[in-house]
Amino acid sequence: MVKAELVFVPSPGYGHLVSTVEMAKLLVDRDPRVFITLLIMKLPYVSHSGIDDRTRSLANSMAGRFQFVHLPDIDPISETNPSKIRDLCFESYKPHVKEAIIERLTRSVSGPDSPRLVGLVVDMFCTTMIDVAKELRVPSYVFFTSSAAFLGLMLHLQRLQDEHGIDSTEFRDSDTELDFPNFTNPLPAKVLPTAYLVKEAAPAYIEHARRFRETKGIFVNTFAELETHVFESLVDNIIPPVYPVGPILNLARSTDGTRPSNGSEVMKWLDDQPQSSVVFLCFGSRGSLDADAVREFATALERCGHRFLWSLRQPPPEGKVGTPRDYANPKEILPEGFLDRTVKIGKVIGWAPQVDILAHPAVGGFVSHCGWNSMLESIWFGVPIAGLPLHAEQQFNVFNMVEELDLAVEIKMEYRRDVRMKSETMVTTEEVERGIRRVMEVDSEQRKKVKEMSKKSRKALDEGGSSCSSLRHLIDHIFNNIPQ
Repeated sequence: MVKAELVFVPSPGYGHLVSTVEMAKLLVDRDPRVFITLLIMKLPYVSHSGIDDRTRSLANSMAGRFQFVHLPDIDPISETNPSKIRDLCFESYKPHVKEAIIERLTRSVSGPDSPRLVGLVVDMFCTTMIDVAKELRVPSYVFFTSSAAFLGLMLHLQRLQDEHGIDSTEFRDSDTELDFPNFTNPLPAKVLPTAYLVKEAAPAYIEHARRFRETKGIFVNTFAELETHVFESLVDNIIPPVYPVGPILNLARSTDGTRPSNGSEVMKWLDDQPQSSVVFLCFGSRGSLDADAVREFATALERCGHRFLWSLRQPPPEGKVGTPRDYANPKEILPEGFLDRTVKIGKVIGWAPQVDILAHPAVGGFVSHCGWNSMLESIWFGVPIAGLPLHAEQQFNVFNMVEELDLAVEIKMEYRRDVRMKSETMVTTEEVERGIRRVMEVDSEQRKKVKEMSKKSRKALDEGGSSCSSLRHLIDHIFNNIPQ
C-alpha cells in the first residue's frame, strides 16, 4: 500500500487554522493511506489561545498519521501597515517551510514503509509558498477557507485586472453594480471586500488569485447544494479542479475542560429559556463594536424585548492590529442602567462558546459578523442570521446570503469596521431593531430555508453525499498525481 503525505501550510488566523485542522482530519479519517503534517506559523498579532490544546489532542488521537510542526519564530516585522504585515510574515517563513519540507522529502525515501510526500496544501492567503513547492517539484493545492462565491469573485476580479485593466480600487465609494458571473443578481460595489477597495491591499489579493491557477486543485469549505449556481459557473479550462468538501466545522463542545469557566454558566442560563426564544449576538474571534454601535445595539435590544445573549468584547486600541478582549466591567461601555433593566431577559458575556450556543434549542436567531465559519455553523444548526459585517469579505458574504440565497436578513450590509478604510459607517438603532425582529420571526421564509439547508449540509457529509463524493475524487486525484 502506497502511503501518501500531505503537508499543510495554514494561515495562523484562528478561523483559518481551525478549519484547516478539521480538513486535514477529514482526509485522515477518509483514507488510511493518508498522512498529514501541519506547519504552524505564528504572527505577532494572532492569539493562539486554545489552538495548541486542540492541535495536541488531535495529534494524539490520529495514531501517528497526523502531526504538527511548529516552525521557528521569525524576526520582528517593522511594517505597521495592516495590509502588508501578514504577507511580509509569510515571505519570512518561506525558508522555514522549505527546510521542513526537505526534511519530509528525506524521510519519504528513507524506507519502503515511509509515506511519500505527494503535495503541499497552502491556505488561500499563503500562495507565496507555491514557490517552495515548485522548487522542490512537489504538487501544490489550495485550501480555500471561505465560500465558492468568494473564490469566484477573486478569480473574476483578477481577470478584470489582467485582461481588461479594471482596477477594483476605483469602485471605492461608488454606487456601481457589477455583472458578476457567479451571481444571478448584480453585485453592488459597496459590498466588495475591503481589501479590493484599498490600494495597499488589492494587488496582493489579485496575486493570490493568479497563483490559484498554478495549482493542481482547490479544496473549498462549502457544499454543492449551498452554492449550486456558483459551481456551475466555475467551469473554466484555466481554473484547476474545484472540490467542495464542506461544511468543515470544529463541532467540539465545551466538555473537554479547555474552555473558560463562563461557558457552563451560559449554558445553564440557556437551559432556563423557552425554545427558539433567544437572539444570540456574537461577532467572531476578531469582531467587536465601537462605543456608538454598542449604544445603538443596547437600545434596539431594549425596544425589541426579545431574550438575548450578547457576547460583548472590547476592540484593540485605536489604529492597532489585534484581537478583542473581554471587558473588565461591561457597564463602562453600556448605557447607564441597561443591565438592570434587562436582567430578566438578557445576559451580557465576554468570550462565547459559539458552537455550544448555536446548538442549544433556546437559540432562535443569530446576529453575526458573517465570517464564513460562523455562517456554516448557523446553517448546520438551522439558526437564521441577521448580518452586520465588519471587515474582510463579510459584506460580500451578507449579500450572498441575503440577496442570492435568501438564507439571512441584513442589519446593514455595507457596515464596516476596518482601519484601512479610514471612514465611518454608522449603524442605527432602527436598523438593528428591524434586523433582530426579522430574524426572530417564527414562520419566516428564511427560517424555513435555513432548516432545509441544515439538512442538506449534514447529508452532504454522509456516505454518498456530495461533499463525501467530492472528497473521494480529490483523494483519487492526489494519488494519481504522485511525483515519480
